[in-house]
Amino acid sequence: MVVLLSEAHLTKAVTCSPLELSSCFAAITSSAPPSSMCCSKLREQRPCLCGYIRDPNLSQYVNSANARRVASTCGVPFPNC
Repeated sequence: MVVLLSEAHLTKAVTCSPLELSSCFAAITSSAPPSSMCCSKLREQRPCLCGYIRDPNLSQYVNSANARRVASTCGVPFPNC
């Protein structure tokens, strides 16, 4: 009898909530550097960024030059949506 063992990969599902990026607001709306909390939340919310960019209420912030600067400073690749 052959028994195959496979490793289960458990990943934490991301809940897309733009409020999770509230710690980035000052950095996105000014020239302030992003906080470590902002960078952490930006990495966590990265799978959601295209959805935020497509949202007319959020795109002016999420798709701005400052948002790209924040993502770059945090080492988070900005998505091509």
